[in-house]
Amino acid sequence: PSPVAEQKPAKISAVSDVLSHSNHHDPLEWDEQALHNLDWDSIMRDLGLHDDSVPNLKTSIPQLNSTDSQISHLSDYPHPQPFDPTQLVHSDFNINLSEVYSTQNFTNTTHNFYDHQPGNWNVGFDFIEELIRAADCFDSDELQLAQGILDRLNQRLRSSSPSKPVGKPLQRAAVYFRDALQSILNGSDSAAHNQLSSWSEIVQTIRAYKFFCGISPVPMFSHFTTNQALLEALSGSAFIHVVDFDIGFGGQYASLMKELAEKADVAGRTSPVPQVLRITAIVPEEYAGETRLVKENLSQFAQDLKIRFQVEFVPVRTFEMMSFKAVKFMDGEKTAVLLSPYILRRLCSQNNISAFLGDMRRLSPSVVVFVDADGMGDSATTSFRRNFVSSLEFFSVMLESLDAAPAASSEVVKKIETRRWRRRGGGSPPWREAFQGAGMRAVELSQFADFQAQCLLGKVQVRGFHVAKRQAELVLCWHDRALVATSAW
Repeated sequence: PSPVAEQKPAKISAVSDVLSHSNHHDPLEWDEQALHNLDWDSIMRDLGLHDDSVPNLKTSIPQLNSTDSQISHLSDYPHPQPFDPTQLVHSDFNINLSEVYSTQNFTNTTHNFYDHQPGNWNVGFDFIEELIRAADCFDSDELQLAQGILDRLNQRLRSSSPSKPVGKPLQRAAVYFRDALQSILNGSDSAAHNQLSSWSEIVQTIRAYKFFCGISPVPMFSHFTTNQALLEALSGSAFIHVVDFDIGFGGQYASLMKELAEKADVAGRTSPVPQVLRITAIVPEEYAGETRLVKENLSQFAQDLKIRFQVEFVPVRTFEMMSFKAVKFMDGEKTAVLLSPYILRRLCSQNNISAFLGDMRRLSPSVVVFVDADGMGDSATTSFRRNFVSSLEFFSVMLESLDAAPAASSEVVKKIETRRWRRRGGGSPPWREAFQGAGMRAVELSQFADFQAQCLLGKVQVRGFHVAKRQAELVLCWHDRALVATSAW
């Protein structure tokens, strides 16, 4: 559990201290052993990160500002260029809307989830019912019965490879969730999460992410709304510290850095104060391989933009023991915290979440941004079955939105669904209630953030996606189902 700190963590007194300081938990010290066997020369060549040329800043996503002239250029983006997945380069982390989103209209596809057709893995309504019965056994602790049900379902799938589900979205999702339940029963779920990714797996995951950005507005919606909330809350500060609990591959920071660099350039004409950006990422232990990749890529991009930059990684287990004492803070910096359902699920109990939020409140961050990319809303249920059904629905709806993309071949969607989503550990705790109980107050996202999101969908022109507001959140929906929601506190 995360202990409640008695006082705000000690700070380092100068910018130069933190940019050159080597403390007791060096950001890469904990994973050097794990990185020893990775062929980093190969992975850097595959990703194009050995290219010494300065990246073309036009390939980064512009972070719109209400005073910028970029708004008028939204309608001038050229048609997207073909993507060669074998040629990942430095700019892959700074994806341009003109390279990502098609201006073609989506066909509003509708279908019957339970339509039985040849080749659909025999996954029909009865299969879904049996799968939910198996999930129900986890609530009643009848694990042997659950295993028997899964064995019967597996018999129906043996005629096809279980690694390549086919059929309609709910049918494919059901197969993945059957595998997830089996992993839990086998006890292999936690072990798999502790295994380090090979460099080839990391590359394949990055490619899947690029495909995802290429056919869905979901990741860009998260990036735009988060960055806009940060820019508005941290406006005027030359020294920014972001504590990120869900950094991924860090690509979202490209547009933030570019916007900060432009603002620093304008401010530098009257006050030559260098822009400093620090990121502390709380990451799972199995993320060891990705940390070095993220650090090298973001450091290079910051150098090209002449931003003083530092990124550190704190293993989540270290954070669980030390709370925010595991994070270095400095006098004079403005702090922002980025949260997702992952860390709240990791804390498990309401007491641990309350302690965590109490620690965070003592930091007095300028803003806390919460991105719910699980589509779970503020689920308060402890029922495994109900969380399972809700997750199954969300996953199938997400697959439905991908299938509707004109540029989405079955092969592309398959890469995304097998790499981008792993089994989630149940629903989100009642986070909104916990935030309010800790004395936090939701801040309405600006009209400009809403405008950005609407412009994004205008470029994608997807019939089915729309932006809605829900209790101070900005929500991206597929028809009537929330896919991702961003809120500022």
